[in-house]
Amino acid sequence: MSKLGKIFGSNVFNDAVMKERLPKATYKALRKTIEEGLPLDPAVADVVASTMKDWALEKGATHFTHWFQPMTGITAEKHDAFIAPTADGKAIMEFSGKELIKGEPDASSFPSGGLRATFEARGYTAWDCTSPAFIKDDSLCIPTAFCSYTGEALDKKTPLLRSMEALSKQALRVLKALGNTTANKVITTVGPEQEYFIVDKKTFDQRKDLIFTGRTLFGAKPPKGQELEDHYFGSLKERISAYMKELDEELWKLGISAKTKHNEVAPAQHELAPIFTTTNIATDHNQLTMDTMKKVALRHDLVCLLHEKPFAGINGSGKHNNWSMGTDDGVNLLEPGHTPHDNEQFLVFLCSVIKAVDEYADLLRVSAANPGNDHRLGANEAPPAIISIFLGEQLQDILEQLENGGATSSKTGGHMEIGVTTLPALPKDATDRNRTSPFAFTGNKFEFRMVPSSASIAAPNYILNTIVAEVLSEVAERLEKATDVEAEVKAILTEYVTKHKNVVFNGNGYSDEWVVEAEKRGLPNIKTTVEAIKALISEKNIAVMEKHAVLSRVEMESRYEIDLENYIKTINIEALTMIEMAKRQILPAVIKFATNLAASINTIKATGVAADLTAQTELLIEVSSLTASLKKNIAVLEEAVEKASNAHGDTYAQASLFRFDVFEKMGTLREVADTLETLVDKDVWPMPTYGDLLFNV
Repeated sequence: MSKLGKIFGSNVFNDAVMKERLPKATYKALRKTIEEGLPLDPAVADVVASTMKDWALEKGATHFTHWFQPMTGITAEKHDAFIAPTADGKAIMEFSGKELIKGEPDASSFPSGGLRATFEARGYTAWDCTSPAFIKDDSLCIPTAFCSYTGEALDKKTPLLRSMEALSKQALRVLKALGNTTANKVITTVGPEQEYFIVDKKTFDQRKDLIFTGRTLFGAKPPKGQELEDHYFGSLKERISAYMKELDEELWKLGISAKTKHNEVAPAQHELAPIFTTTNIATDHNQLTMDTMKKVALRHDLVCLLHEKPFAGINGSGKHNNWSMGTDDGVNLLEPGHTPHDNEQFLVFLCSVIKAVDEYADLLRVSAANPGNDHRLGANEAPPAIISIFLGEQLQDILEQLENGGATSSKTGGHMEIGVTTLPALPKDATDRNRTSPFAFTGNKFEFRMVPSSASIAAPNYILNTIVAEVLSEVAERLEKATDVEAEVKAILTEYVTKHKNVVFNGNGYSDEWVVEAEKRGLPNIKTTVEAIKALISEKNIAVMEKHAVLSRVEMESRYEIDLENYIKTINIEALTMIEMAKRQILPAVIKFATNLAASINTIKATGVAADLTAQTELLIEVSSLTASLKKNIAVLEEAVEKASNAHGDTYAQASLFRFDVFEKMGTLREVADTLETLVDKDVWPMPTYGDLLFNV
């Protein structure tokens, strides 16, 4: 067996391990719970726990932890040793079914949006047996959901699991109405492409902004950025290659199918893409991937930056969320086939997604909103904040046929002749790809390209699952009542295309013309995170989440508060970091430079030589003027931060102050400082420059 074959999944309590180690009856009972959603027998849990413990001890584990995903956006874990003391002063290793099934972290210490008060601490973690346990840092990690004492979800996994059940239920109704009698479950799958930056740790450690906020708050544009387009898919540097090799191996041990790696567009930027898997497992894997990326980087004296915009003026990072639906008997519901025009099942599911995206664009937008992503969306490097769908020429043509009464043909790709006899004639896809679209159909799946690089993919997927489930429920209801199913299918397709074609756009999503066109079409353009967050308390959106039991009203309202508070805290930290750097690093440096410059002018004058001091004098005047402006703008920013910080009461109003006052004043201060960087002696400048950061690995 190859090395990869030996290490892949070696630290995972996966199906193969369970099948080998568990008693047959226990294994079958557990598989029924996983596959059919049946309640887990406590006796089964005890056997699984004992077997899991023995396996973990053989792997060198000493502790176990319930590994969960609170509303912080990262993972959480509390480690307990397997050890249990005995009366004779020795110890035995214990792990019960009760400990496997349930944990009890402090619920009031995690973001709850008002669901938990400080004195109401009790919360529970519940074993998600559909996602396999794994070994990390000598601990057995058990994927769990996290809820409050009163039953509300306090995490990202619980609504995701609920949404998967909701979509499966409604999709099965549609399939049965269309005559499918073999499918018992519909599964959503995801493959998240993860973009990231790598910088040298020595330079990172000299940047307080990177340490405290994950992005550079100051930094003049370097002489070379990404203009030559030579980094994308370029040859990997030796240190990067070594890092990627170890990263792959660590991920493979965790059963994460890291498949593709390459240089991205910006200097020091890279991408990792896994193979598709079930949505909740893909979500767990992506959280593990981000955590592992950062840990492995440190072993190579590197730092992994997952912020959406660590450097101004060059491309930021996103996470392309490739989403699809399939049946448990292996049918991809978004597979067009060779003749999509007569693939009734595909067209029903395709048009349902189009309607869902159009009607709930604001929910999709908020699922891709965070402070870092505000720097990317619409900045000629990422999709705009306008939600639209790319379908390509073939499907666009079919939609036009449907609108006009019925589809009778499909465009084909044919073959592409390259013009070199030794090269093969390549089969040509029926449609091109569109990297400027926020929601693009890419053959047999949709690629949601707006998702932030640092964020969990749970929210984008539970929102996508839920809104599609809602439309499928409408379709199912109509088909179940129809006396002529074929006629009703045709009516549904024509109606959905006619009413929702405005959300389909196959052109350049980066262009200014599209912004104008989108407004004419009535598509929302929600430009900032603060404005996007309002979608969480829209009555329409609360209703759809409650209808499918994914999030209740209070859970939606709590997420509204959590997201606003996160925005406030993030911008406040950035502003305070900026003030400290400007006052304690940049201001002293430029004053020192000006003082030295003035001293050199006076020294030359003292010689009595009739030297031309125009250059020095003009530089001194310019630096002194900018220094005064820097000092003034520090004070302006301090005042804005104080005003916003003291604006208690209305969380939305406070967040708006941070976005439209503090954030704007941060930009003004940065502009002055970045200009000074281009004038001041590099030996005096107090931090590594963009050139040092981007080209020093």
